[in-house]
Amino acid sequence: MTGTETLTHEALLKRLQGLAEKALHRYDLPGGVTARLINVSENATYRLDDANSGTRWALRIHREGYHSRTAIASELAWQNALRADGAANTPVPVRGRDGDLIQTVSIDGLPAPRNIVLFKWEEGREPDPADPSGYELLGETAARMHAQVKAWNRPPWFERHTWDFETSLGDKPHWGRWRQGMGLTPEIEKVFERTVDLIRRRLERYGKAPDRFNLVHGDMRLANLLLDGKTVKVIDFDDCGFSWLMYDCATTVSFFEEKPEVPDLVKAWVRGYRRVAPLSAEDEREIDTFVMLRRILLIAWIGSHSETELAQSMGVTYTQTAVPLCESYMAKFGEGGAAAQPSAAAAERRSVWQRLFG
Repeated sequence: MTGTETLTHEALLKRLQGLAEKALHRYDLPGGVTARLINVSENATYRLDDANSGTRWALRIHREGYHSRTAIASELAWQNALRADGAANTPVPVRGRDGDLIQTVSIDGLPAPRNIVLFKWEEGREPDPADPSGYELLGETAARMHAQVKAWNRPPWFERHTWDFETSLGDKPHWGRWRQGMGLTPEIEKVFERTVDLIRRRLERYGKAPDRFNLVHGDMRLANLLLDGKTVKVIDFDDCGFSWLMYDCATTVSFFEEKPEVPDLVKAWVRGYRRVAPLSAEDEREIDTFVMLRRILLIAWIGSHSETELAQSMGVTYTQTAVPLCESYMAKFGEGGAAAQPSAAAAERRSVWQRLFG
């Protein structure tokens, strides 16, 4: 509980707008800078504009109780290290008047102060989602970031969430329980139960060796990649944490995992990755598991973030269209974790989609 549950979504946004405007005074910004809300998810992000110079910034107000101040500092430390090591072009944070990168600001109407970070605005455009070369670029970028992580000596105080089975689909979920997803019926829940159990067993076998489980971006969609001329930029590290490296591949197809073009897009990502770093056949084979994990994790996120525009736009349909994806995944890997021919029982389970939705 954060203390904001009694506020309507509109009332909360009004208070956050006031907090953003109050935070402007913490920075050495020109007079007359305006703050306009551009996104609400875990955090509230505002675009700051100076009409006189045309300069822009991005102001991020962190969700209460999600990341500690140390965790936010850790995110910024990794972004700075990636940039310094030449592994990725990342957003540049702006220090406040007091020299700190993280400002803690309070306002009447919110029960607790919020942590705030200001970034220089990053110009660029999102790659064309219909062009597989964008996914090859994502793969290349992920490979460079993974190589940097394996060689980087993190500060001893470094702290980020761990995104393993328990904290994603298990008993300690960061984003809520998948059983509380929108539109979950008893029959769909049974399909998800079998899928989640197969994911758990496969990940136990796959393991968490450092060359497989390490620091990842955690949300490497095309929306978080900007092309500025020949410069490639990676933005929005708020979900970065410790997980399987191949989870970064799964996040590239977030919210449309069931689409028929996804296998080709994943292959494009793998091609890009292998241009920069080796990728074993076993790692590639397990990408399906991470795509499935991500889909059910997002169903949990939608259920626990029902007030957001994204959750409302996906809603019940996103839960329903996961059923054939689950059935295909179970048919492909079956019991024992090896690729197998679908059994009669598996074929019967695949008919759940037809029974539920025609």
